[in-house]
Amino acid sequence: MQIEAVDLFCGVGGLTAGLIKSGIKVKAGYDIAEECHFAYEYNNKAIFVHKDVADVTASEISSWYSKGSIRLLAGCAPCQPFSTYNQGKDTTKDKKWPLLYHFSRLIKEVKPELVTMENVPEVIKHKVYQDFVDELKLLGYAVFSKEVVCVQYGIPQTRKRHVVLASKIGYIELLPPTHIKPVTVKQVIGKLEPLHAGEKSTKDPLHIAAKLSELNLQRIKKSIPGGTWRDWPEDLRAECHKKQSGKSYPAVYGRMEWDKPAPTMTTLCFGFGNGRFGHPEQNRGISLREAALFQTFPKNYQFTETPQKINFKGVGRMIGNAVPVRLGEIIGMSFKTLIQ
Repeated sequence: MQIEAVDLFCGVGGLTAGLIKSGIKVKAGYDIAEECHFAYEYNNKAIFVHKDVADVTASEISSWYSKGSIRLLAGCAPCQPFSTYNQGKDTTKDKKWPLLYHFSRLIKEVKPELVTMENVPEVIKHKVYQDFVDELKLLGYAVFSKEVVCVQYGIPQTRKRHVVLASKIGYIELLPPTHIKPVTVKQVIGKLEPLHAGEKSTKDPLHIAAKLSELNLQRIKKSIPGGTWRDWPEDLRAECHKKQSGKSYPAVYGRMEWDKPAPTMTTLCFGFGNGRFGHPEQNRGISLREAALFQTFPKNYQFTETPQKINFKGVGRMIGNAVPVRLGEIIGMSFKTLIQ
């Protein structure tokens, strides 16, 4: 009773890695971001297909599954059209907006026994999501959907995600929370090699911190864990924060706290000025490795073919866009529990 999966919108392989960890065999992942190709295949031993999901056919997907396997079609469509940053905007013309319809088309044509979809909580406010769930029900799937608080599953960040599980085998639900106490920043990165801003570890090329301007170096020195830019002297404050419109953004230029989870990792989480991404103690933003650990990637997960050449924005984007590996594992374990 082997579950085999194909991962649509696979990115660098967060969901795939989690499914594999739960005991599910992932055959292939599809994504338009060629930069994810190496990391996806190297770390997961699954095939990366560089292709737009809109161009993928049902016969192509079906060809990956072994005869007699329980087929899982998984995917996390790009969340940007549904995120809080775009609430109130008309995102229906965004090329990423209709991708859930292509996911739905493939489900209808492939008819897998199991389906999972993961996205930002705000996705439920959009017609494309409602159509997606309605189609699953019309096709005879038992559907479970829930907003997941990631800290309740041992993911060390305040991230919340909306998860859909669908099954033609029987009633399906996500495993109950596994953690009463959240995993803290100190538990995850407290023992890593100290770094200065702009410095790279000699042992781990991904443990590298972005450079800081002299102004931002002075700012982070005046920042306290859990505090805001309001703690700075007046002369260090940005002009935008002095205006009324900027006073409602206290989380930028913030330090994390050792005894709490990290904030949600984003594609720019390595930048001190992009959120509460300052190291709790050292005068720098978090390193790329620290960001990957907060996303629950294994310590040896390799993101580039040549580790010595790290493109900050490229790797940061891969890490920030990923499904936390632990969430993928919980989803996989939920399906394994169903068939057992």
